[in-house]
Amino acid sequence: MMKIGYDAKRYYHNNTGLGNYSRTLVKNLQEMFPENEYRLYDEKAFQRTFSMAKKAEREGCQLFHGLSNELPMVLPKGSMKTVVTMHDIAWITFPDMYHWHDRIIYDIKYGRSCRTADHVIAISQSTKRDVMKYYGVPEEKISVVYQPVQDFYYTPMSAGKAEGLISSHFGNTLPKEFILYVGSINSRKNLLVVVRALQVMPPERRPFLLIIGNGREYRREVESYIMRHALDRHTLIETNIHNNQLLQALYKMAKVFVYPSFYEGFGLPVVEAALQQTAVITTTVSSLPEAAGRDACLIDPHSDDAHLQISHFLDRLLSDDDYRTMVGKRMEEYSRRSFAPDALTRQMMDTYLTICQK
Repeated sequence: MMKIGYDAKRYYHNNTGLGNYSRTLVKNLQEMFPENEYRLYDEKAFQRTFSMAKKAEREGCQLFHGLSNELPMVLPKGSMKTVVTMHDIAWITFPDMYHWHDRIIYDIKYGRSCRTADHVIAISQSTKRDVMKYYGVPEEKISVVYQPVQDFYYTPMSAGKAEGLISSHFGNTLPKEFILYVGSINSRKNLLVVVRALQVMPPERRPFLLIIGNGREYRREVESYIMRHALDRHTLIETNIHNNQLLQALYKMAKVFVYPSFYEGFGLPVVEAALQQTAVITTTVSSLPEAAGRDACLIDPHSDDAHLQISHFLDRLLSDDDYRTMVGKRMEEYSRRSFAPDALTRQMMDTYLTICQK
């Protein structure tokens, strides 16, 4: 039996990405390896920084896992091993998204965590390369364990249930046929290029774009573009989606999922959409080819004609049902093969055991 401690700040207090990662990972480990004891530490800021890891060691933990880029500043000098999961290093690769003081703090805290941990978990090969490049962590100290998708995405939803969930939320405001974007509305996610793609498409072939997410300055930029080009009848921004089953229904019923991000640690929405057999348009950069597989429609987001690449793929996918279905099915097969929850959970436990045996 092992006793494993976790920094559970995001587990308890984050309802999206890092919180979902923490909850899904721990839940899967508890279910597959119930013989172990899993301790969740949710300490106040001072204790989290200076005494949480020592507390875990006093309570008999053989291993302590920082689930969200960070380990406590003060680590015990005993036998307890430390692991940190690195999700991305966007404060370096996409600095415009962060205030300068946040970039400095993250660089110090997270860089130190990478270097002092006994082992680093990277959620993609792309993140592994970034950690090696920017923080000098040796390759043998890093294991890639992909981020687990929440369990319900692996269970197919019937079209009838999906239509009912969508109808009860949207009423008549959402057309039956639509394309979908899910994610924050910020410059890194690059939503504007999708709106530009709509603008160059002939009105008779222009799809309806449903945007699930929220943002501030960049959202206003997107909305301004929509209004200037009279695209408001072809778009809807919805910020009030808190039902994961409804989100799964939207993935399932969307004709195409579009995710044109410049940089992702993993790109979870791509896998969530693919598991519903929905064809995906995403990008050639960072971890997104890993998340999407070779059958996705990939565009270069840095290209001047990125919007034309998207419009081309949209035109083809929406006009050719057989092609769209084939892409969706092959992407689902890739996702189930590459991101099977049991395999990822076993891989994480094997990594724990290997670290503890060193």
